[in-house]
Amino acid sequence: MLKDRDRRTTGYFDPEEVMPLEERRTYERAQLQTIVQHAYAHSKGTKIRLDEAQVRPQEIQGPDDLRRLPVLKKSELVDRQKQAFLFGDLLGVPMEELRRIYISPGPIYDPEGREAGYFGMGRALYAAGFRKGDLVQNCFAYHFTPGGMMMDNGLSLVGCIVIPAGTGNSELQARVLRDLPVTGYVGTPSFLMVIAEKAEELGFDVKKDLSLEVAFVGGEMLPETLRKALEEKFKVLVRQGYGTADLGAVAYECPFAAGMHLSEEVLVEIVDHETGEPKRPGEPGEVVVTVFNKVYPLIRFGTGDLSAFVEEPCPCGRTSKRLLGIFGRVGEATKVRGMFVHPRQVEEIVGRFPAIARWQVVVDRRGYQDEMTFRIELKEDVNQTPLLAELQKTIRDILKLRAEIEVVPAGTLREADRKIVDVRKWG
Repeated sequence: MLKDRDRRTTGYFDPEEVMPLEERRTYERAQLQTIVQHAYAHSKGTKIRLDEAQVRPQEIQGPDDLRRLPVLKKSELVDRQKQAFLFGDLLGVPMEELRRIYISPGPIYDPEGREAGYFGMGRALYAAGFRKGDLVQNCFAYHFTPGGMMMDNGLSLVGCIVIPAGTGNSELQARVLRDLPVTGYVGTPSFLMVIAEKAEELGFDVKKDLSLEVAFVGGEMLPETLRKALEEKFKVLVRQGYGTADLGAVAYECPFAAGMHLSEEVLVEIVDHETGEPKRPGEPGEVVVTVFNKVYPLIRFGTGDLSAFVEEPCPCGRTSKRLLGIFGRVGEATKVRGMFVHPRQVEEIVGRFPAIARWQVVVDRRGYQDEMTFRIELKEDVNQTPLLAELQKTIRDILKLRAEIEVVPAGTLREADRKIVDVRKWG
């Protein structure tokens, strides 16, 4: 239960968050010029991108100049990494300067540099209400993907004590919340609700038996209905952040939860997905990010996520632009329980089973949890039992997710149908 709201909703992690607007513009221009010149000199892939666009690095003086470069799509990153081992030739430092390498679905390999604040999560967690001395249950995955370590690093910068809980095992998670004076949670919002329901099933009173005060959630959509349900159930402050394995922290909510403030480590554009041209404030478009990171200097990286800018001043005093949340995805790729699912990954799975004639993936929501169903048509005279068991195993191995499998009659699916259908409603 939240005990001292003022302590958790006031103050800043560092003075850069409240830079005057003109100083912020000067800062962004200087950071942009520095990162473009560094990337051109040290990243072979970036040099090729600029040369092909006939743009010299010194010609990128401000955000408007970035439009001369094409957007680097996430799908292109997968292709580039298949062609060139060292992160698609986009790495900006020698390999030996890395601390860790992570693996995301695609597969995409993501580097981590050696700086303590590499992912930029400290600001986001402080803005969400985490403070020095908090005991935090970190329920993002530590296995291959960077979510767990990304949060772990940020929490350490704030001065928190971390329980590296990871995902799954809801009963143990609930018991840890009761047995220890855990004041903070980081993880997906749906998993926090799973833990709450398990705690109640075990006979715990989540308001009286737990010490939870703040939660920082991400990895999936946060409908306001779910936020309100969590805040009411636990009597805690729930705030969300937005980041990716490639970029680190991109944006985060402050105590007012009136949009997500952009991190000082990125320059964000909202553009038309087809043309790359900028959208006006309030108009939805693709989130395109240039990150001020010399280790992995991604320039005009298209996240595939949809959002819009809000530029009105925030009552919290932070002066960065804000994103109006994440509205969904462009294209057919989607995110399920915090993990990306791409059509090409599903094609790789299905390609291992010649007996599958047609397929479609449907993503829905059951209560507060994502559900994924593989709908398949089978060729005649197929022994279903061993095939379905092996298909389940292959889905888990490649997507790192569980799915229901539905065998449908021949002729149900058409070649023209979308391969991944997202029917989730966010309210």
